[in-house]
Amino acid sequence: MLLLVGRIGRAHGVRGDVFVEPFTDEPEIRFAQGSNLTTSNKRTLTVASTKWHSGKFVVHFVGIDDRTMADEIKSLELSIDVDPLQLPTDPDEFYDHQLIGLTAKLVDGSTVGKVSEVVHLPAQDLLAIVAEPGNEVLVPFVKQIVPEIDILAGIVTLNPPPGLLDDSEAEVVRGEADAD
Repeated sequence: MLLLVGRIGRAHGVRGDVFVEPFTDEPEIRFAQGSNLTTSNKRTLTVASTKWHSGKFVVHFVGIDDRTMADEIKSLELSIDVDPLQLPTDPDEFYDHQLIGLTAKLVDGSTVGKVSEVVHLPAQDLLAIVAEPGNEVLVPFVKQIVPEIDILAGIVTLNPPPGLLDDSEAEVVRGEADAD
């Protein structure tokens, strides 16, 4: 299974180095020398070396040896092949594929919808939850709003602040859930 681990940014210098925005808390493992990464255009890139520069992650890939080549791979997403049963080392962390498809419920047990996507933004991640076709809400993926995740039960528990979920849409979903 392919696990999304980062996105290539702009070139750094003239020797083919690129800035990479890591989507993992384990960049030293995912971007270890010799790691093969699959790009969003299905190309395989092999990590030659990595370093941190002014707080940003810099990667040099085998065969990307000048700025022109580095510019050609800008904005590509990077994935690595992992065992789908592999879990992150931190028990409070989850891989995207583990969250997608979970049923989102409020702390009172009423159903909100299903997690359709994990949106990675610079400030924080968001859970995209679809209550019904065409009705999606983005929920900040923080402990205060998402206090519990039970992968085995297939449930993500939400404790949203007032106004995060539109009350009229939430009532319709709650009504349907209560009828089950």
